[in-house]
Amino acid sequence: MLEGGCQCGAVRYAVDGEFAHHALCHCADCRASSGAPAMAWMAYKSESFRITKGEAVAFNSSGDSWRHFCGTCGTGLYFINETTLPGIVDIQSATLDDAANHAPGAQIQTAERLPYMTDLANLPEFERYPGM
Repeated sequence: MLEGGCQCGAVRYAVDGEFAHHALCHCADCRASSGAPAMAWMAYKSESFRITKGEAVAFNSSGDSWRHFCGTCGTGLYFINETTLPGIVDIQSATLDDAANHAPGAQIQTAERLPYMTDLANLPEFERYPGM
């Protein structure tokens, strides 16, 4: 079983079993929703997912896409689209309590990837803010 939740702790969830896929998504809808250049999603069968604390707020981001987030702190938590992904709940894997232990295995929607995302390894790195 894996557990996770929002930044403020108002909404918590748990998932059981094996995930169907774990991918870094580059689509424009994910970027608009998160304010980030990509998002990591871990797909589970709907019956494997449950909210254990609080209640997420839902937003219809496009067509049949429902993005769920904490109404207090705004943390994105999970995504449901019964037309495209029937019976699947896609959790934002960075919200897992042990997110560092779960690396995505693929990149999807790369046709919409921001061009600079293909060359991140060549950027300078700083353990903290530069100059501090």
